[in-house]
Amino acid sequence: MKQVTTQAIVLTRTDFGEADRIITFLTPDKGKVRVIAKAVRKSKSKLAGGIELFSTSDISYVVGRGDISTLTSSRLITYYGNIVKDLERTGAGYEFIRLLHKATEEQTEPAYFHLLEKSFKALNDSDIDLELVVLWFNMQLLKLAGHTPNLRDDTAGARLQVKKTYDFNLDEMGFVSPREREGQFQADHIKFMRLGFSAASPHLLQRVTDAPALAVPIQPLVKAMLAHVRA
Repeated sequence: MKQVTTQAIVLTRTDFGEADRIITFLTPDKGKVRVIAKAVRKSKSKLAGGIELFSTSDISYVVGRGDISTLTSSRLITYYGNIVKDLERTGAGYEFIRLLHKATEEQTEPAYFHLLEKSFKALNDSDIDLELVVLWFNMQLLKLAGHTPNLRDDTAGARLQVKKTYDFNLDEMGFVSPREREGQFQADHIKFMRLGFSAASPHLLQRVTDAPALAVPIQPLVKAMLAHVRA
């Protein structure tokens, strides 16, 4: 029987029988993998250490004939333990897992694994503002799904201007200039969004002066984008 070794992050864990668990892992090269971890809930189980939430592990499993394989070994690589020390960061971590589990198919791009790993690393760092981590994660999720908004031109095709203010049209995924009033988004907001969608990690957002203030109107907009593209 074929044995596979890969890195993995736990997405779901479900108790099964007296001592087993059914686990869904996200991997960089095998997509989502469902395995049964036999006797893992027993105190002396050698598998237990490598199936912690908010961690990255090396795992090996024997490919099953159906949709569930059998976990044969697990070794913890990194445990992001600071996440569970803060209730809000723990909640954000669970939400990241839920959203990625919902957004990914069985065979999925390696980028989703790396997004979750980087997000855990950022959540684990208490020096990074939690709202910036959440904002960056949501932006990257939109980007991976192919829904990056137009951050260069308005919906009429004109280049966005520094001295103008804009509103956002969800149907066209772009900015529009209101005629009779000030828009909600200024040039600094749009620049910050450009950085967020292109940044390799939320650490770059943290370096921006007044980053938390800039994120205030952007956070609900990005969440609205996610809700809109899923509708």
